Amino acid sequence: MTNRTSPLSIGLFKASMIVLPCLSAEVEVGPATPPDVRMKAWDQHVKLRESSIFRDIEWTAVGPRIQGGKIESVWSVKKRKSTLYCGSGSGNLWKSLNNGTTWKPIFENESTSSISVVTVSDKDPNLVWVGTGEPHMARSSFAGTGVFKSIDAGGTWQNMGLNDTHHIGRVIIDPKNDDVVYVAALGHQYTYNKQRGVFKTTDGGKTWKKILYISEKVGVVEVAIDPSDNKILYAVAWERDRKAWNNVIAGPGSGIYKSTDAGETWKLLTKGLPTGEKVGRMGITIAPSNPNVVYLICDHRGVGGEVYRSDNKGESWRKTHEGRVKTGIGYDFCLIRVMPDNEDEIFIVGFNLLYSPDAGKTQSIISERTVPMLSYKARRTTPHCDNHDMFIDPDDPDRVMLATDGGLYVSHDRAKTWLHVNTLPIAEFYAISVDAREPYKIWGGTQDNGILGGEAKPMVLGEEHWEWDHGGDNYVTLIDPNDLDTMYLEGMFGSMARKDLKTGKSRGIRPGPAPEGKKLRFNWMTPFILSHYDSKTLYAGANMLFKSENRGDSWKCISPELSGNMGPERQGDVPFGTITDISESALKKGLLYAGTDDGQVHVTMDDGATWSKINDGLPHKWVSRVVASKYNEGKVFISLTGYREDDFEAYLYVSNDFGKTWKSLVNNMPSESINVIREDPNDQDILYVGTELGAYCSIDNGKTWHSLCKTLPTCAVHDLALHAGTGDLVAGTHGRSAFVLHAREIQRMKQEMAK
Repeated sequence: MTNRTSPLSIGLFKASMIVLPCLSAEVEVGPATPPDVRMKAWDQHVKLRESSIFRDIEWTAVGPRIQGGKIESVWSVKKRKSTLYCGSGSGNLWKSLNNGTTWKPIFENESTSSISVVTVSDKDPNLVWVGTGEPHMARSSFAGTGVFKSIDAGGTWQNMGLNDTHHIGRVIIDPKNDDVVYVAALGHQYTYNKQRGVFKTTDGGKTWKKILYISEKVGVVEVAIDPSDNKILYAVAWERDRKAWNNVIAGPGSGIYKSTDAGETWKLLTKGLPTGEKVGRMGITIAPSNPNVVYLICDHRGVGGEVYRSDNKGESWRKTHEGRVKTGIGYDFCLIRVMPDNEDEIFIVGFNLLYSPDAGKTQSIISERTVPMLSYKARRTTPHCDNHDMFIDPDDPDRVMLATDGGLYVSHDRAKTWLHVNTLPIAEFYAISVDAREPYKIWGGTQDNGILGGEAKPMVLGEEHWEWDHGGDNYVTLIDPNDLDTMYLEGMFGSMARKDLKTGKSRGIRPGPAPEGKKLRFNWMTPFILSHYDSKTLYAGANMLFKSENRGDSWKCISPELSGNMGPERQGDVPFGTITDISESALKKGLLYAGTDDGQVHVTMDDGATWSKINDGLPHKWVSRVVASKYNEGKVFISLTGYREDDFEAYLYVSNDFGKTWKSLVNNMPSESINVIREDPNDQDILYVGTELGAYCSIDNGKTWHSLCKTLPTCAVHDLALHAGTGDLVAGTHGRSAFVLHAREIQRMKQEMAK
């Protein structure tokens, strides 16, 4: 289990587990990018990838693997038991032919990296369906591009449509007819749309019919088929509404629907079940040994997780236990499974994994012994928390597979002991940095798997050269260039710390206090930097900018409120109106820039004494990066993202006059949300950009962009770092760990072309 608590509050318990629906006023955020525009942008991505002048410069995958990463779906092929498929939430689809000993990525060049579900036909082991777009409401739940089909066991893929569903919860194949497939679609996460509900094809995906639709706010997260009667279907509807500032995860549209005619008609099941505003996500399962028995796990807000059982195919239900279940159930994990040989033996798949031998009446946390395939210091002795899928072999119930935020776990003794299959490089980096060692190390904070550090060298089968440090969600991680044993790190909502790598001791250095009469708001990923001029000086952002001149031991506020006037319609249960990035000029001391999640950008030229607002002419979007040029004092770059509005356009600008005027640098770049921009440390004409789908470079200051994706899988490049000494470009991806490219080759080719 992830270390969720510490004196530093670095691994706080997930906020998603305790928030209640917030009744903030509705506000429009769109419009969302139309599906045809997204797919045309992908065509442009592929064209640039294949024609790039830099297509022969290879990225090297450097890991890490030991920590695992978010697995959304796992499947064992019925007629080929040693063949496994693992779908990573943001790290593509993986296949093993030897029961998990080794793996190969088989979905690296498609229009999305986000796999929500993988399903294989029981009759034809070569027929594989994949649903894309994580079925959650997390900050990094990427939108997918529909459903994909392979008829050669993952060798090749065809996009079968439903591109505007964004988030797919389940894909099931009719056990009697492989051409009949059902898809549970949640729809957009941040905006309302109608391509959600249950979809059905009877011709293998050539055409689709929407057979269940509730409303543009209500999607379907689960669909299940009765193993004894393929005309009986169950669908789990979920009303949800996420905004950057609010997270409504329950509503009256949530419920269970049943069809007895293969989806032609449906009825809402209510007898014995909770209804109303506080009903959130639910999961459903049918007992293979007795299909009359159906289980439901319900996120009942204000009450807690509840298990319900029906003994008459859903016509009536009863709660199986007192109070609430003994683990968190929420929008990120809500699943229930029943043993195929015992209708009373169930698993509740939530924050923790619970086992019940008596239909949920009694429950115990699975905390049995775990052995990793790749050993590492401070390894977990029990399975990771945050569980997303569970596969129980229908022919051998002792064989169980668990998909978690920490990767894949396999048991061969009915979930009593586990093997942690921690050999997949699927770390979800939020931020990365490189230190001043020789050879240098890469450091970064990851989604739910702490901080990792390792050298920039290729992965070797059976070995790992990365080290794990801290648990939970971590973000910015910096090593003092003048004291390589001092690490600065940051967890959720401003929980910063300073750590002595020699002694292992840490000290909390959270910025504050707030100025009198003010309240502080910190972003989920709070930005902070070390000064170019003195590494003991730190700057950190809340809704105001803070400065410390003593390594974080004390702080002073050096700015007014830097976010906009949000109004009550943009206030909810998620901190908003916060600084998202900070940049300090390396050419002029005291020149600082700060960007916010509500599209505000400010500059100070006197270390915070006075500030000027400089976002006139920029779109009102989330500032993903602001970068003061290291070559020109008045030059500054800014990237913004509409990701949290389902807007996937590219927004990239440059100013040569300290932000007074701005010019777009998108030019021939595809419509992909931009996360980061960096200057080359040795050539002022070369720029690098990381997007939700890959990386690009320009050798003419942004006039023309060239793809760096030929040997980089489709993945979200959340951060880029450049090591001046070696010329290495390091990509921290959210889902495929880290990659390194020798950028000096780009410089060399540029010089050759100039001759």
